[in-house]
Amino acid sequence: MGIADDAVQIRAKGWRTLAALHGLIDAELERALQARHSLSVVEYTVLDALSRQDGWHMRMQQLARAAALSGSATTRLVNRLEDRGLLTRILCQDDRRGIYTELTKDGWTLLTEARPTHDDVLAGALAAAEQIPELAPLVQALHQLPPETGSVAL
Repeated sequence: MGIADDAVQIRAKGWRTLAALHGLIDAELERALQARHSLSVVEYTVLDALSRQDGWHMRMQQLARAAALSGSATTRLVNRLEDRGLLTRILCQDDRRGIYTELTKDGWTLLTEARPTHDDVLAGALAAAEQIPELAPLVQALHQLPPETGSVAL
């Protein structure tokens, strides 16, 4: 096995470890958010992303990147959240073809109620993952990340 093969194996192992950690956290968040707030993880992610934007609205393309969804999946998700009264769409004043998505009062309320659940479950899932030897180094690396200084440009 050559050096290049070793590097591929190391990256593949790293990716599998990251995927395992993500799967563990995602499953815990999904159960708690659905049970307590009737929200999926991706719905929470969209509400949270909108809340963190300066001006509290985003173009659909930005929202798709923030939620890691395709354009069509984002449209379906936004339709569902809009039907539930959690967000609304508004036309961009500068570009009539542009559509922004914005939280409604009900969306803010639900997000405010769901955020402590999300944060507590995330902390618990990370603490549990840190006890798994294969996941511990990745969790420890997450603890070393600098504090958030604003919205992440995706």
